[in-house]
Amino acid sequence: MNSSQQIEALRKELREHNHMYYVLDQPSITDYEFDQKLKELEALEERHPEFFDPNSPTQRVGGAITKNFETVKHDYRMYSLDNSYSKEDLQDWEKRIKKNIDGDVEYTCELKYDGASISLTYENGTLLRAVTRGDGFQGDDVTNNVKTIPSVPLILQGDYPDRFDIRGEIVLPLQGFVAMNKVRLEAGEEPYANPRNTASGSLKLQDSAEVAKRPLVCLLYNITGNQLNLNSQFEALEKARSWGFNVPDVAQKCANIDEVLAFVAYWDIHRHDLPYETDGVVIKVNSLRQQEELGFTAKAPRWAMAYKFKAEQEETLLEKITYQVGRTGAITPVANLSPVQLAGTTVKRASLHNADQIEKLDIREDDTVFVEKGGEIIPKVIGVNFEKRPQDSIPTQYIEECPECSTTLIRKEGEAQHYCPNAEGCPPQIIGRIQHFISRKAMDIEGLGGETVALLVKEGLIEDYADLYELRVDDLLPLERMAQKSAENLVEGVEASKQIPFERVLFALGIRYVGETVAKKLAKHFKNMDAIAEADFDMLVSVDEIGDKIAESVLDFFRQEKNQELVQRLKAKGLQLSLSEEELENQSDTLAGMSIVISGVFETISRNDLKKLIEQHGGKVSSSISSKTAYLVAGNNMGPSKRTKAESNGVKIISEKSFLFMLE
Repeated sequence: MNSSQQIEALRKELREHNHMYYVLDQPSITDYEFDQKLKELEALEERHPEFFDPNSPTQRVGGAITKNFETVKHDYRMYSLDNSYSKEDLQDWEKRIKKNIDGDVEYTCELKYDGASISLTYENGTLLRAVTRGDGFQGDDVTNNVKTIPSVPLILQGDYPDRFDIRGEIVLPLQGFVAMNKVRLEAGEEPYANPRNTASGSLKLQDSAEVAKRPLVCLLYNITGNQLNLNSQFEALEKARSWGFNVPDVAQKCANIDEVLAFVAYWDIHRHDLPYETDGVVIKVNSLRQQEELGFTAKAPRWAMAYKFKAEQEETLLEKITYQVGRTGAITPVANLSPVQLAGTTVKRASLHNADQIEKLDIREDDTVFVEKGGEIIPKVIGVNFEKRPQDSIPTQYIEECPECSTTLIRKEGEAQHYCPNAEGCPPQIIGRIQHFISRKAMDIEGLGGETVALLVKEGLIEDYADLYELRVDDLLPLERMAQKSAENLVEGVEASKQIPFERVLFALGIRYVGETVAKKLAKHFKNMDAIAEADFDMLVSVDEIGDKIAESVLDFFRQEKNQELVQRLKAKGLQLSLSEEELENQSDTLAGMSIVISGVFETISRNDLKKLIEQHGGKVSSSISSKTAYLVAGNNMGPSKRTKAESNGVKIISEKSFLFMLE
């Protein structure tokens, strides 16, 4: 056996032992024997650098340094999940599914692990990249760090597709977390707060050798890609396991919601026996064809639901009520609490929502309150222990003036929150608008963070987001902790943001109620900022998904002279205030005003690409058929009830080939 063959044989053997130990938990050799074989391979690779392989088992020890994690766009968006908290929520979800699906619906239940979401891309059976969830559209490339996690296969086995993404969660087992904290305490350092945050923070360590020291585990649960030759979620889990992935074996097929609830009830008790933290169950429609039929909302798949276990609740003292001012001027009352441990974190503050909530629960300072941390990231006060209320307790008087600028607050009819109307002079509103403008989903300005924005405003260097484009390196150098390179990076980041596409610039303006999805709809419909600014109420509400409230907000924004000036200044600085030529070339009004339903499996185009194509040509993709539906685009395996409903409503049924020909 020559050196090359020796090296390959050792690599193959070590991969198999690694899989047996870290994934199957069935070690076939001792740790000592494994280490000896690894050292033998290291020595061989050192003598023969011409056979270097970045996916060799010897490379898992890390050592690569990543100073700046590159932002990478996901091939397939990573969606959030809708949450449910009761049997009734799940039954309502099932009713919605059965309205749009032919035949029986089967479910796959999996545990919802509490860690850091990750997307792994494999090409020709080799790990190509590992990207954090980020904002769902793009995330950070953390490949060097993820390669150090033993349960992530670097090379696959079996009948895997040519290219695909597999999503999962990187978790820190409880035993490993306790061991890490023991070491920190012995060294006189602060312990880590909880396993989830520690796992997430580990992925962004600059030295991958440090990541390799942490006992991280990667649990996989969802395969995404084209031409995967899979029929169901449960089959996908079994296939992923056979390719070498660490797929939890607790997943279960359920024929109905009653079986789902039995799964939930079992794990609500037995989750405490697991080596990892879990906060619920994820229920998915098992059939991938039915998943395609159901599709997605703007934020989440319609075919999946997270059932959250009952939130943790603790009792503590409410020491003081303070008030925060958001970027839109909305006032949020905050309970400042005696520190209390809740869901693995120390809680010192909790939301009180609004004046109505305070009045409804009769919440007062010096009350002993019940605090809950459930589906929300921010804890909330859910009640008062009246038995412990002091005798001299005084009812809470909601503030009448802004805590930051002393302007009299207003409360519009039908709205729960109070607002500070001093948009131009209230510091948190000024800072908040600029922080929103630079945020990742908006202008994503590299080298500029929220704290720096606050400092720039405080020092009088900027008053609005258009001022960012006036900044020079010399302006920034006198600032505290601002070195030459940092200043240059900030100015370069601002300059680079001029290439951000129109829909994200529109979102960045911070128009109330205009989120990412609404901004996309408006951008595609009106094509440029001037057309949006000049649109009247009727023109705005004619756009798909734009209601009265959004239309009034857009009109109000562009009525204000200050905002008109801001937009003109951004235009003068060269920001993208219209669709690009390429986007315009790909758009038409061929399907303007038409509602189109797509159903079945398509041969020449993916379902998502077909939806994009319909929207590019002015159409609206609908999930249900009615008399207003213009076309039903029928793929293979389309359910019979869709066809029957289309025929009874006089809807034209068109094949994939004919529909694409029509667009051409």
